[in-house]
Amino acid sequence: MISTKNMTPRQIAVFNAIAIAMVASAANLLFSREPLDSAIIFAGLFIITYTLTLLFIQRFIFRKIKLIYKFIHQTKATKREEFYYKHILPQKSMEEVSEDVEKWAKQRREEVEILRQNEAYRKEFLQNLSHEFKTPVFAIQGYVDTLLHGALENPSVNRKFLESTARNIDRLVNLIGDLDEISRLESGEQVLNSTTFVIQDMIRDVYETLAIKAKDKGTRLLMKKGCEDPVSVYADKEKIRQVLTNLVDNAIKYGKQDGVVEASVYNTDGRNILVEISDDGIGIAEEHLSRVFERFYRTDYGRSRNIGGTGLGLAICKHIIEAHDHSIHVRSNPEVGSTFGFTISGRPS
Repeated sequence: MISTKNMTPRQIAVFNAIAIAMVASAANLLFSREPLDSAIIFAGLFIITYTLTLLFIQRFIFRKIKLIYKFIHQTKATKREEFYYKHILPQKSMEEVSEDVEKWAKQRREEVEILRQNEAYRKEFLQNLSHEFKTPVFAIQGYVDTLLHGALENPSVNRKFLESTARNIDRLVNLIGDLDEISRLESGEQVLNSTTFVIQDMIRDVYETLAIKAKDKGTRLLMKKGCEDPVSVYADKEKIRQVLTNLVDNAIKYGKQDGVVEASVYNTDGRNILVEISDDGIGIAEEHLSRVFERFYRTDYGRSRNIGGTGLGLAICKHIIEAHDHSIHVRSNPEVGSTFGFTISGRPS
């Protein structure tokens, strides 16, 4: 039994020509009883039918298929593509053509879904950005208007309002600075100046910088036992300092009163170093873990805003670590605490 599922145009033409020629020659043989005439009719009809069928398929059906392929690729055909359309494409079975179209449709659906997700992310980002700017701007506007309408002459309030205005201006400056840094990191404009340094020394420097903030909250800044031995890494020292400062600062902010922030360092495979900063604070719910490194994303918007920050710190950390061709991650459990970790290259050989 001949399968017509994957037949090529030539096979279709042959099959069609044989069928028509056999019917005509059999009819002639039935009435004239001349085998030679029937053979001549068979041969003639086979050639004519085969030629016309193949011509019809190639010039009509595959002309339409050619247009489909041009639509799929959405580009002007090169000489090589024109040769493909003219000489190779007609050899494809209809099932192969169908598979190509289905593959193209699947690719387009995936692209549309990505665009839809990007559009949703863009809208959310713009809303968050607008909100982040409006809060300090409106506060500044309110303080200045109050001062201009008489409070400036009142010594009991004018200094207080000016100090509040200054704090909101600082917040705006920090926000703009963080946005600018993210833009430069994303565009690749920031060149990494990698050097070799001991990561534990860097962690102790960060601890010293944040010691006053930790003391105010009663937080102990520790190095995990067994992780004290010096481990050298090869990275941009100031960028890694920025990452560690942000992670330790967050651990203090979101850690519990009189809690502990602990740093650990592990040599994972002789080439990469894992650095982790852990706290015993409020933790992060599982549904938020995949988004904590997004710009302006807050697990608890009101609570996070009261604690402070621009909402860009973890996004900057992510970009810095990825610029080093490494990754950053988080493990957390509500009311148990959080651990933020990143890998970095060890000392080059």
